[in-house]
Amino acid sequence: MPTIEHPYASFVHLVQKPARYLGGEFGAKPKDWSTVKARVCLAFPDLYDIGMSHLGFKILYKILNDAPHTLAERAYAPWVDMQAELRTRGLPLLSLETARPLRDFDVVGFSLQFELTYTNVLTMLDLGGIPLRSSDRGDADPLVIAGGPTATHPEPLSAFIDAFVIGDGEERAADVALLWTDLKSRGVPRADRLRALAKLPGLYVPSLYSTTIDADTGFEVVDRPLVEEARLPVDRALVDDLNRFPFPDDGPVGGPEAIFDRMSIEIARGCTEGCRFCQAGMIYRPVRERDPEQIVNTVVSAVRKSGYDEASLTSLSTADYSCIAPLIKKVVERLAPEKVSLGVSSLRAYGLDEDVLDDLQRVRASGVTFAPEAGSQRMRDVVNKNVTEEQLMTTAERIFSRGWNAMKLYFMIGLPTEEESDVREIVRVGARAQETGRRVKKERNIGGAPKVVVSVSTHVPKPHTPFQWCAMNPASEVLVKQAWLKDEVRTTNVDLKMHDCTTSWLEGVFARGDRRLCDVLERAYRAGACFDSWEDQLKIDVWVAAFEAEHVDPKTYLGTIPVTARLPWDHISVGLEEGFLAREYRKALASRLSPPCGKAAGAFVQATNLDDALADTRKLVCYDCGVACDMSAMRQERVEYLVKLGAKERVIAKPLPPPVRADKRKGPPPRIVQGEARRYRFAYTKLGPSAFLSHLDLIRVLPRAFRRLDIPLYYSSGYHPKAEMTFGPALSLGVSSLEELVDVKITADLDPEETAIALNEGLPDGIRFLRGVRLGPQDAGVSRIIDSARYAVAFGRSALADQPGGRDPGWLASRVAELMAKSEHKVLRKIDGIGKWVDVRAFLRSIAVDTDESRAAIAGAGIVGDLRTMLVDVEIRGSGAVKIAEVVEALASEDLPHRAVRVALGMWKDGAIVSPIELDLVRRPKAAPETLDEAAT
Repeated sequence: MPTIEHPYASFVHLVQKPARYLGGEFGAKPKDWSTVKARVCLAFPDLYDIGMSHLGFKILYKILNDAPHTLAERAYAPWVDMQAELRTRGLPLLSLETARPLRDFDVVGFSLQFELTYTNVLTMLDLGGIPLRSSDRGDADPLVIAGGPTATHPEPLSAFIDAFVIGDGEERAADVALLWTDLKSRGVPRADRLRALAKLPGLYVPSLYSTTIDADTGFEVVDRPLVEEARLPVDRALVDDLNRFPFPDDGPVGGPEAIFDRMSIEIARGCTEGCRFCQAGMIYRPVRERDPEQIVNTVVSAVRKSGYDEASLTSLSTADYSCIAPLIKKVVERLAPEKVSLGVSSLRAYGLDEDVLDDLQRVRASGVTFAPEAGSQRMRDVVNKNVTEEQLMTTAERIFSRGWNAMKLYFMIGLPTEEESDVREIVRVGARAQETGRRVKKERNIGGAPKVVVSVSTHVPKPHTPFQWCAMNPASEVLVKQAWLKDEVRTTNVDLKMHDCTTSWLEGVFARGDRRLCDVLERAYRAGACFDSWEDQLKIDVWVAAFEAEHVDPKTYLGTIPVTARLPWDHISVGLEEGFLAREYRKALASRLSPPCGKAAGAFVQATNLDDALADTRKLVCYDCGVACDMSAMRQERVEYLVKLGAKERVIAKPLPPPVRADKRKGPPPRIVQGEARRYRFAYTKLGPSAFLSHLDLIRVLPRAFRRLDIPLYYSSGYHPKAEMTFGPALSLGVSSLEELVDVKITADLDPEETAIALNEGLPDGIRFLRGVRLGPQDAGVSRIIDSARYAVAFGRSALADQPGGRDPGWLASRVAELMAKSEHKVLRKIDGIGKWVDVRAFLRSIAVDTDESRAAIAGAGIVGDLRTMLVDVEIRGSGAVKIAEVVEALASEDLPHRAVRVALGMWKDGAIVSPIELDLVRRPKAAPETLDEAAT
C-alpha cells in the first residue's frame, strides 16, 4: 500500500537530517484522535538528537499513550535550517506521529531541562501556531504547560507558560490533560480553567499571582495569590514509590542517531551525596530506588523489544544505588549472552569494587567517567564532594589495571572561596591519575597508553541549592582561571577540555532571574536568538541589546545575594525545610563536610551482601533537610533488595586479571562464542519517512530488527563486534526505493521467506521486507553483483513550466534526447566544499519519458500530484556511480524540483536489470569456491 506523502516531503531533503521531522520510528504509538478525550503534544525544546534520549519524555509518552482517554505525540525544536524553510513556506511545526500542527492539540507540554532552551520554547510555540504569551491565548488555544528541573525557578518563562508542573510529572500528566479538556467541552472559559488547574497539587499558574519589588535586592518576587484556588507556597508533586510507574521497556526507537543512542533505564531518583552546587540533588529528594527485579526485567525486555546492542543504568548517582554491585552482576549475567554492552552513568571515584569492574568488562562496558568536581581536597570539602585523593588514585589504578585506556574526569571552576592553587590542582589531579595508569600498566605489562581527559565547566549558582546566594564569577575571572589551567596542562599529556563561559553567563542570569526577563527573552527571540546553548548559534550581541532595550541589568542576578533576601523562586517549595540550605551554605564557607545521608556514619559504600547489611546496625545519617525520610523503611528495603538479587553471602575479592604480554598493545579481544555463519539475502523497501534516513542510520536500524526477533546474527571479531551485514549501494537522502538489498550472516538455519515476513513487525514506517533467499558458498556478495540501477523520477508540471521552454509538452523528451546524443556531459559535485567533476553521460544506459513503469513506481512510492515522469537506467561501477539529482541537473538545472524512486538494483543482462534476489539468473561460475569472508566483502 502506498505511503502517504508527508507535508514536508517536497522540501525536507534540503535540510540537515530530514528524518528528524518525519517520525515513523519503530515503537512510535500513533493513536486515533477520535478515540480519546485529551490530546497532548510532548514538546522538547532542543534537537531530536538530544530529546530522543530523555528519560522523562519516555515515561510520560508511555503513561499518556497507555491510558485509554489520552494520547501523546512528540515534537522537537527544528534546527535553524528547518526553521527557515518553514517560515519561507508559511508551514507550521508538526508532531511526529500524525503530522498535526501544535495548535491542534489540547495540551502542549514542554520539558525544561536547561535555561538556555527558553528561546527554543518560543520558537516552537511560534512555529506551532500558538500565541507566545499566555495572556494572548483564547478559549480555543491549547493549554501550554511545562515541567522539569528548571520549572522550579520558572519566572523568566512565566509570561509564556500557562501552568508549571513542579516536581514529578507522573501523577499529574493525565489529570491535567483530562481536567482541561473536560472543562473546555463544558464551555468553561479559559481563565476559569486555569483557576481549576491551580487546585491540583504541584501546579503553579503564574497569572494567578501578583508580584512586588524586593527592596533589598531589586528582584521582582511573587507577593500573594490573586484567587483562592492558588496556593502559596506551591508544593512539588512527589512520587513516593517509583515502582508504581515502571520504567518503559518500549517506545520510539530508530530514526536519526540520538546523542545517547542506547537503551537507558532509570534505576533511582534523588541522590544521597548532598553536593552543594547540585540542584538535582536537592529538588529530587528523597532517594527513591526501583525494585532491582523490575530493573533487571526491564533492561532485558527493553533490549529485546528495541534491538539495541547497548544499555545503560542511570540515575543522579548510580554508584549509590543500595545494591549496585549485585544489580550490575545480575544485569551482566542476563545481557552477556545477548552481546549487549552495558554503561553505568554518574559514577563516583569510590563505591565500585573490583568485582563490579570485572563484571562491567564482560559486556564491553562504556563510559568510564567520574566527577571529582574540584581539584583540591579543600574545595571538594567546600562543595561537599565526599571523595579523597587516595580514592581517586585507587579508582585510576583499578580502571587501568583492567585494560581500559581512557578515563574522563569532570571538574568545575568558579566555585565559592576558590583560589589559584585550587584551580591548578585540577590538571595536577588528572596528571597524577594518568601517571598512576602508566605505572600500573608498566607493572602488569598491559599495552596501550593511558589517557585522562579533564573536562572543566563554569559553576552556575542554581536556585534551591546552598550556593543560590553565591556570586557567579564574571567572564574576566573565568578566563583568568582557564589560563591557569592551560598553563598547567603544558607539561602534561592530559587532554584538557573547557566550556565557553559566555553561555554560562547567560545561563546564570536566567537561572536566578525574575519576571522582568520575560520581556528580554521575547525581544531577543524576535531579534534572532535561538539554540543559545550551542556556541556556534549564540548571538551574544542580540542578548546585550535586548537587556539594554528593556532596561534590565544582568549583573543584578549574578552578584552575591543576602541570605535574608526574598528570592524570585521562594514561592516554589521543593520540600526542603527553611534554614537547611543556609546552614549548608555556612558550612561550605567554613570548608566543612556533611556526610552522605541515608548511609551509616562513616560508610561511603553500601553493603553488597545480606550478611554485611544485617550485621551493620549503625544509625543511618540524616541531617534534617526537611524531606523526612523513613530510615527504618530505607534499611529494610535494602535488605529486601539484596535478598531478591540473591546477594546473601560475601563474595571473596577476585585477584587482578593476569598480566598481558608486554609486546601486545592490548589484551586479546573478548572471544565471542557463536555458531557457523549462514548467508542470506533480503530485499526491502525504503519509502516515506525512511527515505530520509541516511545510510549510516539504516546500518543502525536493520540489525535491531533482527535482534528483536532473537535472530542470532553473526558478529565480527575484535574489541567492538558488529553484526556482519553487507548493504547495496547507498541511496541519496530523500530518494525512495522499491527494492533495496542486504546480505546478512546468521548462525541458524532459517526459512528466508518466513523471516522476511516476521521482520516487518519491528521496522520503521516505510521499511518493509519483501522476500529473502539463502546464499550458497559460491554466490557472490551483493556488492560484487550490482552494476546497474533503475530510477523513476517525477516532476511537477508547474516546475517544468518554470524552465526555459518548459511549457512545451515535448520539452522534457527533447532534453532527454539531447543528453543521450552527447558523448560527455559533466556536472560539478561538491562534498564538504570540495568540487569534483562527474561525467553524467558516461553512467547513463537509457532514459524513457512517461512510461507505465515510471508512473507506477512513482505512485507506488506514495508520490502524488500533477506529474511528468521518466525512467532512468544508470551504470554502477566499482569506483562509484552518478546521483539521480546529477542526472536531473544535466537535463535542466540544479534547482529543478523533483522526486526520485529507485525501482531496481541488480546486474545488467540482455538490456534489462536482473535482481540479485533471482539467484539462478545472476550466479556466475567461479574458478574456485568463495569463502564466507570473501563473499561478504
